[in-house]
Order: sequence, then structure tokens, then C-alpha cells
Amino acid sequence: MPHEAISVFDMLKIGVGPSSSHTLGPWRAAQRFAGMLNSRFGVANITQVTVLLYGSLAKTGKGHGTDVAVMLGLCGEDPVTVDVDSIQAKITRIGLDKTLPLNNEANIPFNPVENVQFLFTESLPFHPNGLTFLATVNNGDNISETYYSIGGGFVVKEGEKNSGGSQVDLPFPINTAGDLLHWCIKTGLPINEVVLENECAWRSEVETRAGVVKIWHTMRDCIYRGCHRQGELPGGLNVRRRAFELNKKLSAGRLYHDYASWVAAIQAGGQQFNYILDWVSCFALAVNEENASFGRVVTAPTNGAAGVIPAVLQYFIAFCSGHDEDKIVRFLLTASEIGSIFKKEATISAAMGGCQAEIGVSSAMAAAALTESLGGTQKQALMAAEIAMEHHLGLTCDPIGGLVQIPCIERNTMGAIKAITASQLALQSAPDYARVSLDKVIKTMWQTAIDMNSKYKETAEAGLAVQVPLGLKEC
Repeated sequence: MPHEAISVFDMLKIGVGPSSSHTLGPWRAAQRFAGMLNSRFGVANITQVTVLLYGSLAKTGKGHGTDVAVMLGLCGEDPVTVDVDSIQAKITRIGLDKTLPLNNEANIPFNPVENVQFLFTESLPFHPNGLTFLATVNNGDNISETYYSIGGGFVVKEGEKNSGGSQVDLPFPINTAGDLLHWCIKTGLPINEVVLENECAWRSEVETRAGVVKIWHTMRDCIYRGCHRQGELPGGLNVRRRAFELNKKLSAGRLYHDYASWVAAIQAGGQQFNYILDWVSCFALAVNEENASFGRVVTAPTNGAAGVIPAVLQYFIAFCSGHDEDKIVRFLLTASEIGSIFKKEATISAAMGGCQAEIGVSSAMAAAALTESLGGTQKQALMAAEIAMEHHLGLTCDPIGGLVQIPCIERNTMGAIKAITASQLALQSAPDYARVSLDKVIKTMWQTAIDMNSKYKETAEAGLAVQVPLGLKEC
């Protein structure tokens, strides 16, 4: 059976918030279009560019910063390296000058109000997150390309067969959880080592480890930064950051000056249940408050769910003796494989499957990784992933104002706590007696996604999005 080769670096991407589907994906699509224009025509010969946003991209695009993302992508900015503190100034300059530096090489006339169009009543058949780029060449030619942002920062151009990287033959081809377990049993390898062997089809083991460490450093820096920033989140909901005050309260005056001494200060507070629970929430809040502010995060597997895996990993580091680079690498390798199976068998796009496809998947990823990291067997790790997803089934995506804030930020804390609980349950259980497999729960998730009303799939047309109007507070 053909298999889709998905790397750890496809599932865990460094990028900019607030949404992988609505920010990172369109950003990457715009980069690709700008690069194509430059290679085929030369950007100096382009006289106009217009972007059409369809479906969910149109309905929640303002709240997710989709217009900002496509403009930055057309400018040739990269979400991995862009100075996040300069984003607002760049967008303001484009609006004032009515000029866009296409591919950062040639200025073309560009009015964001006219050249980024939100088509609220139109949707493309392949996927709810569709966008079309139109360009005019100075010889009169008109160019058009359509892309789909299919979740987790993955982008596919219309007519392409897949959205992954280069096609390779993996030593251990995996489409399902059953496939993964088969290779684990046949080789005797834990999940993370099966993944590492597959990664060697793309690059050396040294390069893979270095790349995964870079992923962790981005997560680590995001947690630490989010715990030390205060104020209000952008977007008009008047949501105040909470991680800063929670970190201050939990630190209880213990002194620290960097990440390492901060972890030591956390550990000095003890191992009480409520104390640990509060820290896990704080870690998750910190990441997603950064995400909501166009901060740099790791898509894991999406931006809306970016806080779950870092929070559980930080819990492992601070409270389970996980402060070891090799342990961290193994954790993230295992997490990535669980996410790739969900992507292959179902979806990681909230616009396709609701929030079960984001928070649910990230919780399952974190649960499996934590279980294996704590000494669980391969079967226990898969069981933990199943438990985590089973208790996210049917979770809708109903962001107020189309912003990745309410209920998204708090949902990351819940996803992290559920992952830890699922891991503990699996570690204390005998997987051979489990009635529900991971593959069965993934199939159930996908069927639930198909049956779910489209209003609850990242459109801001139902649920909390209509019960709590933008800018109003509940009494």
C-alpha cells in the first residue's frame, strides 16, 4: 500500500501565530506565488497582484491575520526568520504607501483594502481554506494560481497530489497506528527510534537531532517569553494575558535570571498536585498568548494547539527529571509520528474537523510522547494517544471574533492536562485489554468531522462566537 512520507519537520514547524491554517499556510502560499512570479517573469515585470480569500479563510481571516500573512509572504518574508516585532510596522507601511515590495525586490501598487478580498459567501470545493492569487504582467498576461491551506501549515497547490516534502522511500512505511506498532514489534524499537530511522531517509541523524533541538529551543523560548510579558492581546476582545501574573504568583519571589534558573526556581516550589497543575496551565497559557500576539511559536501540529506539547514537555522537564537533550529529542520524535498518523487517516485542520482536529490531536501527540518518555511500552503510548483523543471527540471550533483567543487559549491548558491524565491512565493499564484502538478513535474522529455542521468548523458562525459578541464582556 502506498504511504505518505511525513517528516518530524513537517509536523513541527517554526512559524508565527496566530493560526497555522489561516496565517502560516497562506503565508507559505504567498511566498510560493511570489517566488514563481520572480522565476518565470521577474518581479520587476509584475504590475499588479490581488489575493482572493475563500470560505473559512474569508470568514475568520481578519481575526487570524490572514491578510497580514499573505502580504508578508508576497514581500518575501519568511515566518521562521522574520523579526516578529517588526510585523506591524511593515503592514502599516504597506497601507500608508499603497505599495508592496514584491519578493522584497520590486515595489508594485498595492492597496490592502482592494487587493486582499474576503469572499465571505464563496467557498472552493477541495477545502474550506482556499485562496487564489492573481497577477498581471507588463506584457498584458494574467497569471492565476489557487492554493489550499489544509491544516498545520501544510499547503497544496491546486492540481498537486500532496503537500509534503520530497517523496522518499522510508525503511518503515507508516500510514496507521497499526503500521507503527507492527514495526515496533518487528524491530523491538521504541516509537522514537522507528521515527529516527525514517528521518535518516531525508538527512543524517546528526542533522535530525540538531533540527529537533532547534524546535525545542523555539518552544522553550516561547514559554519563557510568554511568562514574562503582560498586557492585553490584540484584536479587540480585550483579553488580558494571564501567564505573567500566574508565573509571578507561583514563583513566590524565588529569584532567577534565565530559563535554566527559572526551571530551578519552579522545582524549588515542590511537588504538590495543585502547584504542578497550575504550572502546566501557565506553560500552555504562555505559548498561546504569544501565538495570539503574532509571536514565534512551533506549529504542533497547529498554531491554535501550539501550547499543548510544549506545556507537557515542560512538565516532563520540570517535574519528571526530563531536563536532558536526548530525552527531549525522543519526546518530540514520538509526538510527531502520532500527529502524522492523524493527518494521514483524518485531518489536523479545524476548518475540516473542528477543534478535535487541533487540541484533540495535540493532546494525543503529547500523551503518547509523555508515556514513552516515562518508560511506557509502545502499546501503552498508543493507548495514551487513544485515551486523549477519545475525550476530545466532537470538540467544535467556534472562536469569538475569529480570533485565536477565546476559547482557544484555555483549551490548550485543558489539552495539556488531559494528555498527562491519559498518560497516567495508560501507564497503569494493560493495553491488550483495551476495547478501543488508536486507529478506531481516529476513524471515529474523521466520521465525527464529516457529520459536524460546518458552522462549528472555524467559521465564527456558531457556538461561543455568536453567544459572546466581539468586544462585549459577560457579566
